[in-house]
Amino acid sequence: MDTPKLSRRDAVKAGAGLALAASLPASAGEGPAEHANLLWYDSPADEWVQALPIGSGRLGAMIFGGIANERIQLNEDTFFAGSPYDSSNPKAREALPRVRELVWAGKYQEAQALADETLVGRPARQMSYQPIGDVLLLFQGIENARDYRRTLDLDGALATTRFKLRRVTHVREAFASAVDRVIALRLSSDAPAGAITVNIGLSTPQDAEILVEDGDTLVMRGVGPAQHGIPGGIRFETRVQVRRKGGRQTNGRDGIRIEDADEVVLIIATATSYRRFDDIGGDPSAITRADIAAVVGKSWAELLAVHQADHRALFRRTTIELGRTPAADLPTDQRIARSAELDDPALAALYYQFGRYLLIASSRPGSQPANLQGIWNERTAPPWESKWTLNINAEMNYWLADSGNLGELVEPLLRMTKELAITGARTARNDWGARGWVVYHNTDLWRQATVNSSAFYGMWPMGGAWLLNTLWDHWDYSRDRVFLAELYPLMASACLFYLDTLVPHPRTGELVMNPSNSPENSHRPGASICAGPAMDSQLLRDLFDNTAAASALLGRDAELRREVAALRAKLPPDRIGKAGQLQEWFDDWDMDAPEIDHRHVSHLYALYPGQQITLQRTPELAAAARRSLEIRGDEATGWGIGWRINLWARLEQRERAYKVLQMLLQPSRTYPNMFDAHPPFQIDGNLGGAAGIGQMLMQSHSDTIHLLPALPRAWPSGRVRGLRARGNIGVDLAWRAGQLEEAVLTAESDAKVAVRLGTQAIEVRVRRGGKVRVTSAPSGLKATPIAQSR
Repeated sequence: MDTPKLSRRDAVKAGAGLALAASLPASAGEGPAEHANLLWYDSPADEWVQALPIGSGRLGAMIFGGIANERIQLNEDTFFAGSPYDSSNPKAREALPRVRELVWAGKYQEAQALADETLVGRPARQMSYQPIGDVLLLFQGIENARDYRRTLDLDGALATTRFKLRRVTHVREAFASAVDRVIALRLSSDAPAGAITVNIGLSTPQDAEILVEDGDTLVMRGVGPAQHGIPGGIRFETRVQVRRKGGRQTNGRDGIRIEDADEVVLIIATATSYRRFDDIGGDPSAITRADIAAVVGKSWAELLAVHQADHRALFRRTTIELGRTPAADLPTDQRIARSAELDDPALAALYYQFGRYLLIASSRPGSQPANLQGIWNERTAPPWESKWTLNINAEMNYWLADSGNLGELVEPLLRMTKELAITGARTARNDWGARGWVVYHNTDLWRQATVNSSAFYGMWPMGGAWLLNTLWDHWDYSRDRVFLAELYPLMASACLFYLDTLVPHPRTGELVMNPSNSPENSHRPGASICAGPAMDSQLLRDLFDNTAAASALLGRDAELRREVAALRAKLPPDRIGKAGQLQEWFDDWDMDAPEIDHRHVSHLYALYPGQQITLQRTPELAAAARRSLEIRGDEATGWGIGWRINLWARLEQRERAYKVLQMLLQPSRTYPNMFDAHPPFQIDGNLGGAAGIGQMLMQSHSDTIHLLPALPRAWPSGRVRGLRARGNIGVDLAWRAGQLEEAVLTAESDAKVAVRLGTQAIEVRVRRGGKVRVTSAPSGLKATPIAQSR
């Protein structure tokens, strides 16, 4: 017999309808959050941005928490449309000199049109990240459910749905295990026996077959779609092993029915044939069978314990308390909906820890880097292909990693950069006739490094530089020589590209990139292409300085070090324009640009995440950066608001930073499940916003640890433990009535660092393994050793 088959839409609608008609959700007073790191709701999700995310870095799922129907939407991080391809445009190298001439002549529209024809890749669009499909559960005969509650425990990385039917409490739990490489789901109750009856099925928008194998396993196998003229090639397989205690089982052709069981556990394994950007010859069936076999004999309790120990080893490194009010007892969606009116400092703390949770769940050593949506995507044509945008979003995803004590999660970004250095070398030769490697503003699973979408957006040869500067930051926090030795060849090779391609500006002789742009912003109606925008020089100053420093530390390439230093000296400086602003372009075009309130603030890279502009060392440029922020305005996309929080924090404008954070937490920018509403969903708003909260409490730049630099009045007392500072230093903070109580610095390496609180500053020396307590008094800061290594 065939079990009933539900479409994804029917499953969601049916679950939502029953919830509205039949459930009696617990009130806030009846179900306050058990602890600070909990998202909770009193009704099921009726759309994707209300569902709750779980993830293991490689596998992701969205849990809807339906009552009569449950939907578990699945993703695997290597499942993209298309197959290995090369989008190099054969016209590029011959045409590039003419594009340059047109830019020098001020014929920007003509230059951009020629670049569209000759430099943009073929195909122009890249490949999209794809959903695997859904596990669908149908529970027949469920009526009059009450005391409904669904939660996401950030500390335990466990999604739970709980409700009562008559006198029986039903519990459904789900987690994604990085250790065991599976997603596990348990259906249970407190009934003595036989309370679980469920039909289990699979659904997918992909070209696939679904069947039952081995007596207890649902299998879905298929192939990814073609896109933009590139044939589909990635094969995938999902296996759902059904374990039951008690009851009866009936297998259909493509579904399994369980009746009157005491407990049901589903073990979900998913894999693809992807091995590397140029190799899709893997065997997904062999992988999923091995993953299922590896957990045979492991109980639910054993699987959960290993998973939670692994997750908590990362998550519990950092704790944050910003104060608690009765608003924290409301369901999470109500807190978000009313965030503008509620006094709810704990919501910002929850947002910070949710960001850390998302990074742990979407970026693990060996996985792909977190993409535009982390790993969570239900659409076959997701916004901006849900890939990696290198002119802000991919880098923003990792601003939180080191400062939030999750440094090892940067590994996937390093591995992607290594692969881009391979394809980017092809692009450097093809487009510029240059050594080294280059990548523009986007890449996909196939590591395309060419100009894509259009010259307006894509003619920006700085993606590699920003990736490398982001990875250098990881070195600066960790001081890991092994990591630096891996990173340095990529840096040196990128410098070779710029040695070959920087050209003198005809008016000043300063070295600039031509053609380039200031990411996605136009200086003339419809024209972004230009020469030497401010961000180019800022990125190159960091790349050249970092490469020279790494060269010296590793004792390599003294000649390259000299060449890079000479090149760096010829880059244009940051300039202050006619409105007192930091200029975005080589020429003072800012006030006449078509989008004066543009979402990108690329020319402020030097303020954050860079450290070339600071209040202490470059006050005039810091004032100009502030003027630029004021002109640009705070309203932006979700990630744009996230960037602005960090910038205002660097300027130590505590109330302005808090105001922008409040904008991010409101329902126009945060969905009920706490995902960032770009709109639509993009994870960089979550991760960038969380990084901004950290920047408000502690900053680490310019060889200085800055304590409470942007602490707002709304957080008068609080505590944060486990932050990280550059130089491999841990930082714990406590404050009361807006004043520092203590900061404890823990050194993982020998360190000498300045510590600053407002106008007070002190130099602190600490040995590896030692601790120093810093306190404040009217006479100044005081540092007291409290532990030293032997």
